[in-house]
This record gives sequence, structure tokens and C-alpha cells, in this order.
Amino acid sequence: MKLAFSTLGVPGLPLTDVLRLATAHGYHGVELRAHPEEPVHTGLGPGERTDAAAACKAAGVEILGLAGYVRVAAPGDDEPVLAELRALLDLARDLGAPYVRVFPGGDPSQSPEEADATAARRLGTAAEYATDAGVRILLETHDSHRTAADAIRVLGLVGHRQVGALWDVMHTWLGGEQPSESFAALSPYLGYIQVKDIASADDTTPLPLGAGVLPLAECVEVLSRHGWDGWLCWEYEKRWHASAPGLPGLLDTGREHLARLLNDSA
Repeated sequence: MKLAFSTLGVPGLPLTDVLRLATAHGYHGVELRAHPEEPVHTGLGPGERTDAAAACKAAGVEILGLAGYVRVAAPGDDEPVLAELRALLDLARDLGAPYVRVFPGGDPSQSPEEADATAARRLGTAAEYATDAGVRILLETHDSHRTAADAIRVLGLVGHRQVGALWDVMHTWLGGEQPSESFAALSPYLGYIQVKDIASADDTTPLPLGAGVLPLAECVEVLSRHGWDGWLCWEYEKRWHASAPGLPGLLDTGREHLARLLNDSA
């Protein structure tokens, strides 16, 4: 498996510094948070996109994916959601990123069936655009659809190879699923996996990998047992927890922890 980290852990850091961290600490790739407060976002012009892609190539660091904030199940008209998603897919194409992340974003005012149908309709519409862009849309296990069982209700309705799943191990655990259950459900759709650690279900402040309660060893063991060889991406939520220790000082120990888990599961 290849290792990456998300720029959610280094909010606002220039791309050249992000790439320097990745190479210095032994990470193969980065997941770029695509947001206006970050250096990479959908408002970049053609020249800026070319420069960003060239910088990654020169550093030998892959852009694993773009973490966008499209909420595909949200109430309202389809077109604003689809326009936001198309812009994200265009950026991923221009940067050479294979994946874009979207959230479910369903609302309590909707029934589960309505939220599922809304998300599936929009993802199905966007799937052909994603095919042309050469980019895969990944629905994250998050918010209104935090478990794998929730996510596959939508993905089963879409039924398109360019629409898959991003497994956030914290949310499936908070939703009561065991890693073996989550993987069994998501494996036909799985793009990559976000790993992290927290103190408890009531305290999701980010911790160094291995210092909390999330079943990371079980996740890696399940993946290894099934021969899955994709990406593990450390999503350290520093952006939402300003008092948490900085990610750069944790990158070595995080990589070493994941390497131990991979070795033990081999």
C-alpha cells in the first residue's frame, strides 16, 4: 500500500512546502484540500494549474485526490451542485489527480430514500463528465451517510465505474461498523482509505496514529488479507482543531506506525 497525507493537516501551507514535507518524511502522495483558503482550488487559472502539476511531478509526489466539499445529497436544485462538481473534476484533470472526494451532505428534512435518490441522480449525471475527464468521483463515508452500509445504498443506485467510495475509518467506526463489515460492503467501489486517530467517540480531536481508539490495526489486517494494495491517506484534522499539535512533527512517527501495521499484517 502507498501512503499519503491530507493537507487538512497543514492548513494554508504553500504547495511547494507540502511537497517538501512529503519527500522529507517518506510519503508517496498527498490529498489536496480543494478550498479557497488553500493554495489549490477551483479558482486557479490555467497557468497556475500547469505550475502546480509540474511542481508535483518534479518532486516525485503524486496527487492522490482533491478533497472537495460538494454535497451530493443536499436539498435544492441539481445544477449548482453539478456545476461545483464539474469544476472540481476539471481541476483534477488539469492536475493529473485520479480522484475527487464528495460528501453526502443529506439533510434531516429529507427521508433516507429521498437523500439516496438525490445523491444517486447527481452522481449518475456527473459520471459521464468524470469519464471524459479521466477522474473518479468518490463518495466519502461521512455525515448523513457515515457507514459503508449507508454509502452503498447510493452507489448501488448509481452503478457506474467512475463513481466509487472513500472509506473514512473514523466515521464507519462511529457508525458502529467493524472494519471487516465496512470493507466487505465498500470493496467493489473502493478508491482509497482515510486513516486517523481520536481519543473517543465523544472527543474527535486528532491524535498521532496509534495513540487513540480507532481500529487501525484491524483495518490494515482486513485490507492485507484481501490483497488490497491502494492508498492509505492520513487525514489529520488540524484545520478544525487549532490547538492540536502540528502535523509536520508527527509525520515520521505516523509513517512508521503505518509501516509496522503493514508489516505485522503481511
